[in-house]
Order: sequence, then structure tokens, then C-alpha cells
Amino acid sequence: MPGKIFYRERMKVKEGTQTPRFRIVAVSGVDLKVYADHIRKKELQQIAKATKAELVALERDKNKK
Repeated sequence: MPGKIFYRERMKVKEGTQTPRFRIVAVSGVDLKVYADHIRKKELQQIAKATKAELVALERDKNKK
């Protein structure tokens, strides 16, 4: 069974900025240590490919005020 990497988009991301937009929230079934606070989508995909893990995007609450 492949592992899973759960990630979500940062809350305070401004459109057009060049800062990383994603944060790893949890990892299941993969021995992985992450040292970055925020990470780019391409970097997430490379990590998932190297560890043979599946990426799972967590949904944000649509009712946020």
C-alpha cells in the first residue's frame, strides 16, 4: 500500500506572489521528515514521486468569514 501525503493551501496567499503556497499537514505510511514550513506544488509532486506516495489535497472551509 503506498503512503499518503496530506497537504493544504496556505490561508494568507496573495495572488501573483512568488512564495510557496502549500503546507504538508500529515504523512501516513511513509517515513518522511519535512523541514520546510511552506512548499511549492512541484516540490510536493517530486517528493511524492520519490517516496511513491499519493498526494491528498485537503479542502478548505468555504464558509470562512
